Amino acid sequence: MDKATKAVAPARSPKTNSLGLEKNEYRGRPSTLCKGCGHDSISQRIINATWELGIDQTQVIKLSGIGCSSKTPTYFLGQSHGFNGVHGRMPSVATGAVIANRTLTAIGVSGDGDSVSIGIGQFKHVMRRNVPMTYIVENNGVYGLTKGQFSATADQGQVLRHAGVNDLAPLDVCLEALAANATFVARSFAGDAKQVETLLKAALNHRGIAVLDIISPCVTFNNHDASTKSYAYGKEHQISLQELNFIPSYEEIEIDEYDDEREVQLHDGSWIVLKKLDEDYDPTDKLAAYRVLEQGHRDGKLITGLFYIDESSPDLVEMLNIVDEPLATLPAEKLRPSRESLDKLLAAF
Repeated sequence: MDKATKAVAPARSPKTNSLGLEKNEYRGRPSTLCKGCGHDSISQRIINATWELGIDQTQVIKLSGIGCSSKTPTYFLGQSHGFNGVHGRMPSVATGAVIANRTLTAIGVSGDGDSVSIGIGQFKHVMRRNVPMTYIVENNGVYGLTKGQFSATADQGQVLRHAGVNDLAPLDVCLEALAANATFVARSFAGDAKQVETLLKAALNHRGIAVLDIISPCVTFNNHDASTKSYAYGKEHQISLQELNFIPSYEEIEIDEYDDEREVQLHDGSWIVLKKLDEDYDPTDKLAAYRVLEQGHRDGKLITGLFYIDESSPDLVEMLNIVDEPLATLPAEKLRPSRESLDKLLAAF
């Protein structure tokens, strides 16, 4: 059989999910973040998790504030609703969105600056109200979008080229969420794809607020050699002609499966120690969650996994006794009182 008549194997059918959609249909626009940024890895995990769960992305609302992390909703679920809010104010928008339309799946993406610095107040209140949403904190310890100032999660003693030395102890996203009575609290590392996806799937199916703190190394501005979230931006990349920044191309950090502990080398040569929770750990024991997080700080280890879950507490929509029909689709006559009702009310005064 010559080349002209050689049989061609039939094209392989693309893999689809329960909605009959290919994974590529869950993507967004191309990323504009630095090559190797952990945030892009998290975006891919969101794409994978929502596609595998068969979530209808037209019924998803993506919410964010300001920062590198808050740009990432552009890069996944391109057919979803989206709202980019004011710095630190994403929780307010999320609260309004889920009250207006209780059928939407809300995914909030924030950063350590957006949530734990300027937005710590709103972060606390969205937890205590148990707003039904997945709240992802892409945590790198710096303000990457504004040239690398310290955030509230920066390591004590961390040194940055322009900011100097950080003398303040860091806030822990998971401890803050626990103290504010969040009903799902977990942490992972951007390079641990399997764990991130597993936790995302659990968070997306949780009844209430699901907080997922993901350590996501900044490849550009976090330049302290011993930092747990670092990248040292070398002087060899400075150009004196103008004030320019050269962003080198790095491969995303990925790690294989591990049993108990795993050391991971970051782009700057520094190391972090990942430690998974024991299999016999009880995530319904809130005091145990506090203890394991505090012990991790004392031992200098980054504990990952599901720290706490409470499936019994009602979420905000349930507490408000909102009708089943989304408020956004109710007719005007059901959303506001009639003229007669208002006249009767005014007459009572």
